[in-house]
Amino acid sequence: MKEMRLNYPVQLLRRVLSVSAGGYYAWLDRPLSKWAREEARLEVEVRAADNRTRQVYGAEKLQYDLAEHGIRVGICRIKRIRRKLGIRCKQKRKFKATTPNKVWVSDITYVPTDEGWLYVAAHKDLFTSDIVGYAMGERLTRNLVSQSLFKAVVAKRPAKGLIHHSDRGSQYCSHEYRNILERFGLLASMSRKGNCYDNAPMESFWGTLKQELVHHRRYRTRQEAIRDITEYIEIFYNRQRLQPRLGFLSPAVFEQRYYAGLLAA
Repeated sequence: MKEMRLNYPVQLLRRVLSVSAGGYYAWLDRPLSKWAREEARLEVEVRAADNRTRQVYGAEKLQYDLAEHGIRVGICRIKRIRRKLGIRCKQKRKFKATTPNKVWVSDITYVPTDEGWLYVAAHKDLFTSDIVGYAMGERLTRNLVSQSLFKAVVAKRPAKGLIHHSDRGSQYCSHEYRNILERFGLLASMSRKGNCYDNAPMESFWGTLKQELVHHRRYRTRQEAIRDITEYIEIFYNRQRLQPRLGFLSPAVFEQRYYAGLLAA
């Protein structure tokens, strides 16, 4: 805090760190450990990032925003600091999907490798939690989300009128991508600017992917990461991983039983 007062108002630091005036000036005379100084700095940085992003980012996106501002910090530490500071996303409005392939949500994340970032785009069915399409590449382009969408459409053949929800990233706002949605008869829905509107299911998947796979690996090449992530999605997540909201079934089994129930009715 003593060091940060050169860049931040003392009153702000006291409020963020819940330090009284008397405690602060007494604290100035006591040496702090390196970890405590770093922790105090990160608390201010996380609070600043939360304010900068209008209180709509979860831990995953805050980590990206912090990295863009030169602050490298692990996702677990961000989550702990958010809990400590009482930081929460604004309330999200939610779609209700009652059948498969009625609402898809889509988003993009990034995975570190020794060669640089690997960008991953994916589409998720809101009813079954199935990752219906995904694509990976070394650049964040419109083509990446288009590849993911094409893969989803080929696999599921959705009827016209499916709601496609995403944030307002440039890849999703492009004329090229919106033309693809129109060609397939999909209805575009986007988060309102500055609001984390209903993309929580995709953020939840990214968090699961990273906690269960990515954070336990060091990828030398992008191809190593692509192979690992493909196996995780195709074999484990979609077909084997049990999900409480699906009655402790995997997405594939949940969808099979749903259609079996329709045939039996």
